[in-house]
Amino acid sequence: MKKTYRLDNLDCANCAAKMEAAIQKLEGVQSAAISFMTQRLTIEAEEADFPKLLKAAQKCIRKIEPDCEIIVK
Repeated sequence: MKKTYRLDNLDCANCAAKMEAAIQKLEGVQSAAISFMTQRLTIEAEEADFPKLLKAAQKCIRKIEPDCEIIVK
């Protein structure tokens, strides 16, 4: 399943690339992409894995850009 989330306070395209690479390495992630222009994170994984993956992805993001947040609707 593929889900897209808005990123808040993403300020750097290079940081977005680093975040994307880190999230792609997480166990259970089939694919991940961050668009700096649209401020969106797209993750493809099994639906049951999303709660733990979002927490792990947020950790990866905060290490690179502390003010950036995943906005879950």
